[in-house]
Amino acid sequence: MSKDKVTLVTQNENKIAELAPIFEEYDVPFETTNLQKHEIRSQSVGYVALEAAIRAFDTLKRPVVVDDTGLYIEHLNEFPGAYAAYVLETIGVEGILRLMEDATDRDARFDTSVGYCNGRISRYFIGTMYGDIAASATGKGGFGYDPIFIPENETRTYAELSLDEKIAISHRSQAFRKFLDWYVE
Repeated sequence: MSKDKVTLVTQNENKIAELAPIFEEYDVPFETTNLQKHEIRSQSVGYVALEAAIRAFDTLKRPVVVDDTGLYIEHLNEFPGAYAAYVLETIGVEGILRLMEDATDRDARFDTSVGYCNGRISRYFIGTMYGDIAASATGKGGFGYDPIFIPENETRTYAELSLDEKIAISHRSQAFRKFLDWYVE
């Protein structure tokens, strides 16, 4: 069953490459926009994505989908949390690895929230992947924290997985599948 086109608010080509097969699987057309995501400060990726979707709808006046991702590292008291993008821009993967040098607890999780707004309905969907922070960056694929995140039930980082392998298990895929399951009903 096909649904109306939605606008995905992102300029990230890596993210678009990950999401295109999922949208195709659900027969939901999407377009992207160069609209900058409005990002509020909050520890909740759900709230960040929902508020961004509402703002994007107010600007574009069409159904929109916006995602936000947090990385929660146990050893660092769940830092960087919902501020993962900012931390990546400032200290990068190398900075996280320096903070984790002596860590014995390397447990971490990614939470991705997909916010949707069509002017009448606003809601969000969460996908979570548990795993560990690697001792060093490995792999050439993916983007962001992919070279240092080893997903649950894996020995390789996201960056070492093929795109198809990552799409099958990732936190982002889980969140978008939850959204698309709801959207096509």
